[in-house]
Amino acid sequence: METIKLYWDGILTGLYEQESEPWLQRKVQGYKDRGQKVERGTFNILPYHRVTYEEVEEIQYLLKVRFFIKDGKKPYVEEGIYPCKAKTSGKALQEHSVNTEKILPKEKAFLSPFIEKESEARDPFTYDRREAVRYAERWWDSYNPAYKHFEVDCTNYISQCLHAGGGRMWGQPNRSKGWWYGSGNWSYSWSVAHSFRWYLSGARQGLVAHEVSEASDLSVGDVICYDFQGDGRFDHTTIIVSKDSHGEPLVNAHTTNSRQRYWTYTDSTAYTSDIKYKFFHIGG
Repeated sequence: METIKLYWDGILTGLYEQESEPWLQRKVQGYKDRGQKVERGTFNILPYHRVTYEEVEEIQYLLKVRFFIKDGKKPYVEEGIYPCKAKTSGKALQEHSVNTEKILPKEKAFLSPFIEKESEARDPFTYDRREAVRYAERWWDSYNPAYKHFEVDCTNYISQCLHAGGGRMWGQPNRSKGWWYGSGNWSYSWSVAHSFRWYLSGARQGLVAHEVSEASDLSVGDVICYDFQGDGRFDHTTIIVSKDSHGEPLVNAHTTNSRQRYWTYTDSTAYTSDIKYKFFHIGG
């Protein structure tokens, strides 16, 4: 692992000049564009799989990065855990890749039905944003054993946060109706980003929300949905846990576990110029 450690030492030492990791270059450029500065970056490497063949070692590992951001009078820390793969031969790094997001294959993503709009009147509930954010901060880099852990875990994690904040479940045991988790089962809207987006657009009882036009209109505890390719299928979900000095959201997420990440996700390997967003204010 010494070769990989030296590689990341070099990356983080020359953060602004480094071009070998495009996603990181985009992240740093985003800070600069917003008038922010990376004071320093630290990292830990967590190897979890090694294969050696013909003097080549293939290592899969998790890179845990922490960026200390100077943002006017409101500094903050962004953190992320990124799955990486490297091939080394002796002390030479032959190949390296970072996958900052996983999304469901298109043919699987559409297996979950759209959530039909309910005709009932909105049923207001008291949403405790502080509790939702506290849960988001507690579990951003780990998994609550009370719930199933999915390979693509973003919406499952957001649903847990909203439930911790008082979001009311309903619709059980119909998986294509409502928003719920229990008895070893769950609704499509609980765990699938595409179904969750449509649920929030139409729900009139239990967990309800209304769409706003700009990310800056959202508050902590609210939700952003992402269609990375702009093809109508939503792939990802995040929760707002704070805002930067310009009032723009910083979000937490799972799958690629992230904390206080800038909401646009332009640094994601899944990002395209066709990306579309939906902004949902939780509550009536």
